[in-house]
Amino acid sequence: MSHENDAFDVSLNFESLGLKESLLKGLAEQGFEHPTHIQAKLIPPALQGQDMLGQAKTGTGKTAAFALPMLHQADPDVSMQALILVPTRELAAQVAAEIDQLGRYTGLRTSCIIGGESMRHQAKSIKEGGHILVGTPGRIMDMYMRREINFDNIRFVVLDEVDRMLDIGFREDIKDILKKVKTDHQTIFVSATIEDEIDRLARQFMKKDAEKIVTSGGVLTVSLVDQKYITVERWDKQSLLLHMLRKEDPDTTVIFCRTKATVHRLTTYLRRKKIEAQEIHGDMPQNKRSAVMKSMREKKLSVLVASDLAARGLDIDHITHVINYDLPEDPDTYVHRIGRTARAGRRGNAWSFVLPEQGHLLTQIEKLSGAMIEEMIDTQFKPGPVPQDIHETRQMEEKAQQNRSAASGSRYETPSAVSVTQGLSDEQIKAMFPDGKIPAGGPRRGLGTRFRRNRR
Repeated sequence: MSHENDAFDVSLNFESLGLKESLLKGLAEQGFEHPTHIQAKLIPPALQGQDMLGQAKTGTGKTAAFALPMLHQADPDVSMQALILVPTRELAAQVAAEIDQLGRYTGLRTSCIIGGESMRHQAKSIKEGGHILVGTPGRIMDMYMRREINFDNIRFVVLDEVDRMLDIGFREDIKDILKKVKTDHQTIFVSATIEDEIDRLARQFMKKDAEKIVTSGGVLTVSLVDQKYITVERWDKQSLLLHMLRKEDPDTTVIFCRTKATVHRLTTYLRRKKIEAQEIHGDMPQNKRSAVMKSMREKKLSVLVASDLAARGLDIDHITHVINYDLPEDPDTYVHRIGRTARAGRRGNAWSFVLPEQGHLLTQIEKLSGAMIEEMIDTQFKPGPVPQDIHETRQMEEKAQQNRSAASGSRYETPSAVSVTQGLSDEQIKAMFPDGKIPAGGPRRGLGTRFRRNRR
């Protein structure tokens, strides 16, 4: 069996699952033909309104598994009818964007409700559509309490990464939110791992006949991808990328960045350095995105700089290299990225640029994706000097740390005999201590009180 068959149920297509035409059109446009195993098993009962617990490995398309039944059943004339709760802002933005892509021909739109972004803009997004709310618990509750959102029309509730959502840190917030949903609704919880305790907790918020589906099919990460990481400082990333492209001269490369601004800035830099690169991101008009994809498919383009959303449907067999210029926060995103290479039985390469402080993130990606990522050391690359502002900031931080250490070390320090007589001549010492008895230390110190102690 091929590596692709491990991830997909090739005996089925999305039409056979009973999805409506507007969804099938969006799926076909993105190059999706067969469902993954979790999608094949979860979508049919979810279309019937069944409450579901879905467990599948990272990178097996769990977002589409819960989003497609929701998009199939939702009403374009009803605002705020679906609530999707996720543990992180980054995941919320990713899920919202993916649902918008899947439902682009349905007339349904998501609103991403997360902290760190303008609440006014989020409220405007809800008024302009807001059929599906995707957000983190804190901001969802905040906007609910401000009456910017309500749960009056909720028909669908989803907890993504339910094992993290029902962890101690989120549990009370989740309970508070779900108690406020008074309408009859369908509940779907999904995660890569669902331990017995999480299963028990999750079922408290579901109908009694909730069904649990566990799949063990392969992940979209393929064994044919040679995965490496390179440690690099932030200010050296552009020059390292240029060095790697010139030295390795890969055939067809997709370079992933976290933000659209980085995509544009990096593409401009590469073009200035005579690398024929094109960019693709969510803000580009569809006709321009289609033109870029056409050039890629026809092998007229060798370097594509992309955002995660724009490249989700990038199903091109001859991509030889994927470069994670920005390491993603979410392991699912890493899996989707490197799945762009090693298609149709070919081998592929994935290189990740890792900042010195991102070691924990790399470990998390290895753990959740089941990959062992080896370090790539390039002795020919010469890092640049530390930028002046970074150098000055580091010096200030070091000085502040020294001051804190000095202060903490002297606050309750008792002077020693050496410090009592230090700097005094023999005559001065004799005058101060005529009996020749020099104290071993300074006087005992209290705790700063000016009141007399009356201990008996």
